[in-house]
Amino acid sequence: MLKELYIENLAVIEKASIEFTDKLNVFTGETGAGKSILINGINAILGQRVTKDIVRTGTEKAIISAEFTNLDKNTLDKLDELGISCEEDSLFLSREIRSDGGSVARVNSRSVNVAVLRELGETLVNIHGQHDNQILMSPEKHIHILDSFADAGEYIADYQKSFRELQALARKINKIKIDAGQRTFQINQLSEIIDEIEKLNIKENEDEEIAQELAVSKNAVVISEAIFTTVSMLNGDDDTSGAVDLAKQAEKTLGDYTDIYDKLEPLYSRLVSAGIELSDIAGELSVLMDKLDVDPKRYDFLNQRNDDLRRIKKKYGPDLKDVMETLEKSKAELELLSGSEESLSELNKQQSELLTVVSRKAKILSDYRRKAGERFISRVTEELEFLNMPKVKLAVQQNSGKLTVNGMDNIEFLISANIGEEPKPIAKIASGGELSRIMLALKNVIADKDSIGTLIFDEIDTGVSGKAAQKIGMKLKQIAAIRQVLCVTHLSQIAVMADNHLLIEKNIVGERTSTSVKALDFDERKYEIARIMGGDNVSELMLENAKQLIETYSGMGS
Repeated sequence: MLKELYIENLAVIEKASIEFTDKLNVFTGETGAGKSILINGINAILGQRVTKDIVRTGTEKAIISAEFTNLDKNTLDKLDELGISCEEDSLFLSREIRSDGGSVARVNSRSVNVAVLRELGETLVNIHGQHDNQILMSPEKHIHILDSFADAGEYIADYQKSFRELQALARKINKIKIDAGQRTFQINQLSEIIDEIEKLNIKENEDEEIAQELAVSKNAVVISEAIFTTVSMLNGDDDTSGAVDLAKQAEKTLGDYTDIYDKLEPLYSRLVSAGIELSDIAGELSVLMDKLDVDPKRYDFLNQRNDDLRRIKKKYGPDLKDVMETLEKSKAELELLSGSEESLSELNKQQSELLTVVSRKAKILSDYRRKAGERFISRVTEELEFLNMPKVKLAVQQNSGKLTVNGMDNIEFLISANIGEEPKPIAKIASGGELSRIMLALKNVIADKDSIGTLIFDEIDTGVSGKAAQKIGMKLKQIAAIRQVLCVTHLSQIAVMADNHLLIEKNIVGERTSTSVKALDFDERKYEIARIMGGDNVSELMLENAKQLIETYSGMGS
């Protein structure tokens, strides 16, 4: 559940620290007080996209943080998947939105990408706003609602695995079915690529070896001179003793006294070793110098080979391994095209067999949906009756069509608004108020299928009033008995159901507008309920009526 939300410099909200209960939390306030900004803040902490315009004018950044407790297994699994530790049963999310457009997100003080907030948010909170009603207006999305209710994930995954295999096979067949002229052109093109690369007989890392040898060849003269000079310094010449002779002289001079002064012994041994090492170095340098005689033919070969490798890398690279990958891919494509006539018959047979499998799995999924649809209609109808829509009947229209990634079904929800009328598409006959209540009914039915602990309803009461609004409030109260619910409303029928009533209020402080969020006590609730019912001219009768309503619904469903 969402335990606490802190907001700073978010639009007109300068500072607000809001504590929530685990039941029904209701926000009310006058139009324009900032209720939508509060929802924007929650969206921001859940990783949704926000713009720099949301930062309060004149400040550098907006800060939103939230603490969640009683974490669900799905959240803990997601944290484990993301490699984020969570030792205690609480989770801290924070986000900073800078006025220059930058954004910083943290989970338990660890910096993360905003996408991580979004992934975690999907396990923590489910938000229903007015725009969600558009889901009902989009028939192509109805199948996902039914599948969510039906727990059809296992059937869908099994079907989609086979369906994607069928798609891959179809692509393979279509590639083979290229017209003869195009196939010949491709065969010639691939053959040229293969011939061009193979005739170079390229070895692994050959370009690096060639480049190194070429660098030595180009600098052979100066390297030889350096080696010759070094060898002369070590071995000396007819007129001058070298380092090797000097080391031997030093060794002989010192060796006469090691028996007398024993501390000289280790130094004498090192001197002997140094003389041997210097002599070995001089010998090895002489051998290397003899090998540095550059063969003009070899030098020409290295230059030509280096040019050939550079050209082939430029064409099929950038690296030599990329060239070799191009060679292997070209061989595989050539083999496929060359043997296309022989393999096409076998592939068509495989496709026919796989199509039978996919069709069978689609039929199983379709039958499962049909049975689930009957249960779905029954459950939603119960919800609609409770929400003061007893005449509205829901129907699930299930038609078979071509095989798609979702199976063979086209699903659309239909409603009959009045007794005796044939069900028609929701998009054509449902009013705004009906859409809100239908969506609430669907949310409540589907909510049993997930474990998300917090549900947020942003003006679910749009287009309703009177008894219908009261029923919505009672339904929210019922849901709040098992889930935390946050609800933004403008109706007293819903506000009186609150376990925690929060007032969003706009004030003028100095020359700035500032919005505050305040938890109301009993007397403050009475006044706010009375204001919602009758406007700013609150009478004693209104206050008494508000008191009775609050007391009537206090504790209901909890």
